[in-house]
Amino acid sequence: MHVTVDEAHRAWITAERIKRVADRLIGLGPFSIGLDGLLAPVPVAGTLFCFGAGVWLIAEGVKARASPYTLARMVFYIAVRTISSVIPIEGWFVDIFFRAHMMAANALQRDIAERFGEPSAQAVRQARRWPLWSGGSLPTRPSPSWG
Repeated sequence: MHVTVDEAHRAWITAERIKRVADRLIGLGPFSIGLDGLLAPVPVAGTLFCFGAGVWLIAEGVKARASPYTLARMVFYIAVRTISSVIPIEGWFVDIFFRAHMMAANALQRDIAERFGEPSAQAVRQARRWPLWSGGSLPTRPSPSWG
């Protein structure tokens, strides 16, 4: 299956959003914490989030046809992070300081950039502006029409 430039760039942007939510939701200079670290003390929730975000990143890598070496690195980062989150207290420190999602996303983004180039600067800025929605603002729900 052939991957188009648009598909590869979509995977790059998705990786950017995942790493932002997981590892850099709140930043202060070089220090940051993401949803991953915030959920660390909550039993099961932190582990589920870590695993789910990791699987999503790896799936994006598979869709973008990343190299086997890149996929192996991504799996390693996410596996170490997910397994460590099961350990109380010590695992919480790993949750906060080991940025597995960011490392996995960066590996995927480097792989994509080498093969397809980076997405446009505007697309990258938009992905970094608000992590979940592409428009940079919260989605609105249409009001029901009652006739």
